[in-house]
Amino acid sequence: MPQQQRLWITSQIKGYSVDYNVEFDGLVENASDYQIDELYRYEGETDPADESSVYGIRNTKTGEKGVFVAGNLSLIEGKKRDIILDLEMKYKQNH
Repeated sequence: MPQQQRLWITSQIKGYSVDYNVEFDGLVENASDYQIDELYRYEGETDPADESSVYGIRNTKTGEKGVFVAGNLSLIEGKKRDIILDLEMKYKQNH
């Protein structure tokens, strides 16, 4: 079973059921209500620059949990990138 598929199954078991790559509007409207609970980084086997990041994100007010998957963050549009980077900085300060 591919690693990303195993991660998706694991995220479902842990209750991370929202796909924030598709349903990002809530984060845009209320970014301060969200936090990253889990962060995984994967590098390509032949090219370390081929990186993916998987974010386990939770709404601290509602408890809703989901996953955001990103390759190179510099390729993501401005507002999404800014929100994810801000949440990641807060995550790193707490871990």
